[in-house]
Amino acid sequence: MEGVTRDPLVPGQASSEALTSSERTVTTPRVPTAFVPAQAGPPSPTAPPLPGTADREMLGQAAAQVLLDNWTGASTVPSTSLYPHQWSWDSAFVAIGLRHLSPQRARRELETLLGAQWADGRIPHIVFNPAVSHGAYFPSPDFWRSSTVGRAAGAPAALETSGIVQPPVHALAALMVHRSDPGTSRRERFLERVRPGLVAWHEYLTGRRDFGGHGLAAVLHPWETGMDNSPCWDEPLSRVEPAPAGSFRRADLSFGDASDRPTDLDYGRYVSLATQYRDHGYRDTGTEHSFVVEDPGFNALLIMSEYALADIAEELGQDAEPHRSRARRLTTALMRRLWDEDAGLFLCRDVRTGTALPDKSVTGLLPLMLPELPERTARALVRTMTGPHFGLGATTRLVPSYDLRGRAFDASRYWRGPAWFNINWLLERGLRQHGMSDQADAVRQAVLDAAGASDFAEYVDPRTGKACGTTNFSWTAAVVLDLLSPAHRT
Repeated sequence: MEGVTRDPLVPGQASSEALTSSERTVTTPRVPTAFVPAQAGPPSPTAPPLPGTADREMLGQAAAQVLLDNWTGASTVPSTSLYPHQWSWDSAFVAIGLRHLSPQRARRELETLLGAQWADGRIPHIVFNPAVSHGAYFPSPDFWRSSTVGRAAGAPAALETSGIVQPPVHALAALMVHRSDPGTSRRERFLERVRPGLVAWHEYLTGRRDFGGHGLAAVLHPWETGMDNSPCWDEPLSRVEPAPAGSFRRADLSFGDASDRPTDLDYGRYVSLATQYRDHGYRDTGTEHSFVVEDPGFNALLIMSEYALADIAEELGQDAEPHRSRARRLTTALMRRLWDEDAGLFLCRDVRTGTALPDKSVTGLLPLMLPELPERTARALVRTMTGPHFGLGATTRLVPSYDLRGRAFDASRYWRGPAWFNINWLLERGLRQHGMSDQADAVRQAVLDAAGASDFAEYVDPRTGKACGTTNFSWTAAVVLDLLSPAHRT
C-alpha cells in the first residue's frame, strides 16, 4: 500500500507527515461525547462546543483507519463486507474525505471511477472488482452484462459495471480535491484530465435523461437516487411487477439485521426494473420505462456540480458562463416543477403520470445547498427541517431521511427514517450557505458525536443515534474527516 499523507487534524501536525505503522492499526476510540437527542423545544441558539483537541485527534485517526482498511489499491469500497466494489457517489464522498489524508489517493479514487464511464456519458453506479466472486454481491456482473448488453450504449468492453447511475456529486468532489493540493493537481493536470468526462456526464443527464423536456434530469430506478427504498418511490413502484421469489439472492441480508434493509417485495421490484432496463439495452429513449421520477435531491446535486464545473472551467482558463447558465436554468426548473409551498419543501414528481409524490423526504430539503435558491424558499426549508416533520434541534440532532410523522416512517429501515451522514454533511453545507452558522455548527457536532459513538455506522436512528446497517462505513469516515478539518468552515 502506498504511503499516505494527511492534512492536519489538530494544530501543529504537519500536512506532509506520513501515517506511521502504528496509525495504520488505530483502534476506534470510545468518543466521550455520547449521542443524546436534544430535549423538546426550540433549537439552541448556541452550538455545543467541538470535542477537545485530543478527542478530535482520536476521532480523526479512527476515521482515517476506516478509509485505509477499505482501500483496494485503486479505489475505496463502502464496506469490506456488505459492499465489496466501487460505488459511484460513495467514491465522490470518499474523495472529499481522502483529500485530507492523501490528495493523490483522492485524485486516483475519482479517476478510477471515471475510467469506467460509458461512451454515452453515464457514470455507472457500480464498478465491479474482478477479484471479488460473483456470489459476494447481487446484482452481480453476470446480471448486468454491461460488457455485452451495454456495448450499444457505450459500456466499456474491458470492465464490468452496472447500467444505472447515482447522484452526480463528482464535479464538486473533483473541485474540492483539486483545491486541497492545487500545486500538485496543476502539475499532474488533474482537472484537465477529468473535466471532459465530467462535462459528458452532465450532458448525458441534462440531455438523455430530460424525459418530457421539463428541464430536469429524471431517474429510472430507485437505486439511481441513492435513497433506494424511500417511501417516495412506493407509488410508482406499485406499478412494477416484482421479480419472482427465488429468482435472485440477497447478499445484503447476510450482514446485519434484515429489519434494517429493504423488504423482499421492494427488492423484487428493484430487480424487475433493472432487468427491464437491461433487456432494452440500457436505452434512455422510448416509452418502455415503468419508473420515471424527477428527484429534487438528485437535481440539486447536479446543480451544485454544475457550479463546480464553472469553477473548474475558470481554473483552466475556459469559459465558465455556460455552466453557470445551465445551473440557473436547472434551479428555475426545480422551483417550477418540484417546489411545494404548502408542504414547505420540494416534492418528487412521477413523470409518467405528471403528479407530485406527496411523501416528505430529506431529498426535498437538499436544494438548501443551492446558492441561488430564493431566500424565502431557503427559510421555508429550514422551518420544515426544524419543525415536527424532521425535528432537527427538538426530537432529533441529525436530519432523518423521512418524515417523522409520515405513514411509512421506520427509524431503522434504510431510507425510510434513519439519518445518513453524507446527507447531513450536505445539509450542514446548505445551512452554512444561507448564513445559518449556528444550526450548521449543531449539525456538524451531531455528525461527529454520532459517527464516533456508532463506530462509523452506515446510518443511525435519528432519535437515539443507534447504529444501523453496517459499521466502519467509508463515507461516514470521509465526512468526519472533512468536518474535522480546520478549513471546513472557511
